[in-house]
Amino acid sequence: MSIQDLQALIDKMYGAKDRSRGTPATFMWLIEEVGELATALREGTPEEKASEFADVVAWLATLANINGVNLTAALEAKYGKGCPGCGAYVCDCDSKP
Repeated sequence: MSIQDLQALIDKMYGAKDRSRGTPATFMWLIEEVGELATALREGTPEEKASEFADVVAWLATLANINGVNLTAALEAKYGKGCPGCGAYVCDCDSKP
């Protein structure tokens, strides 16, 4: 599944609820999922880790959807030509004076 496909799927399944909840409450859900991911990384099974990673990405897609951000375009613009700092595809920022 591509990021674009994920955004469309999340919007189809939850878009109306997400927009009515709004950005502040949705952001809090994302942060809660990040906390659950932290717990899974510390002590979870591989399946629990995978599930929590999926939840975090889904809630991030939700936030992007309700704020009119195309994640594919945003990622391409920021990282598509290499590191945003040095421009290299293998970051060389730390070796620059």
